[in-house]
Amino acid sequence: MPKRRPKENFFDRMATSFGASARQAVELVGAIFIFYLKMLRALPSSVMRPHLLMEQMMILGVQSIPIVLLTSVFVGAVSAWQVQYIFGDAVPLTYLGAGVGKAVFTELGPVLTALVITGRIGAKLAAELGTMKVTEQIDAMVCLSLNPYTYLLTPRLAASCVMVPVLTVFAVALAIVSAQVIAETFLGLSFAAFYKGVRLLFKIQDIEICMAKSFVFGMVISLSGCYYGFHAKGGAVGVGSYTKKAVVAAMVMVLVSNLILVNVLL
Repeated sequence: MPKRRPKENFFDRMATSFGASARQAVELVGAIFIFYLKMLRALPSSVMRPHLLMEQMMILGVQSIPIVLLTSVFVGAVSAWQVQYIFGDAVPLTYLGAGVGKAVFTELGPVLTALVITGRIGAKLAAELGTMKVTEQIDAMVCLSLNPYTYLLTPRLAASCVMVPVLTVFAVALAIVSAQVIAETFLGLSFAAFYKGVRLLFKIQDIEICMAKSFVFGMVISLSGCYYGFHAKGGAVGVGSYTKKAVVAAMVMVLVSNLILVNVLL
């Protein structure tokens, strides 16, 4: 009689499940990295077609300005209230601008702007490319000897890397102004005192950190949206599922890259 396999206990099942999940995570990271290298290889040929880049900059960047500005107004307002709440009993109110400036320039501005943009750009890229994939439009391009990396993917990646830092500049500026209005209207801090506090701890390095973060965030957002959209399958249901995966992955990548950049740049 054939020997019966011993039953796995709880710890064996947990180890097997963890090992499978770890292997899938490593495979996914490797696949995304290879996908990114293919996009970089197609970059020179995309540069020769600037109209593709300009079109995506308009769609991904200019059309995202309203939602970014709306979000930054509330980010600045909440920052002013929170800094006053946390440090109001420990330091004078004149230092409110210093705390708000540091928080908005280095963390709140680039990170929250990236998360908001992820909901718009990441979902749009994944849904758009996923629809083209499941309806075989991308396969038709390949049959016509048109490289989808050149015409579809690389322009979106480049546009995101350019426009997310631009949007972050607008978001940071409006958040600072919003915080100043809240400080002057509700906390009694004058215009001059607020911006004197902002200048007190301001460093050029703060802008460099903000721009470096926003560039990396733009890259990972577009990379996630393009990857999941380009590999979508399963019809309309599959497009929805891959769009969800793209947004979740982009948000996780933004937060992870932010942690890495904080340790590298600070």
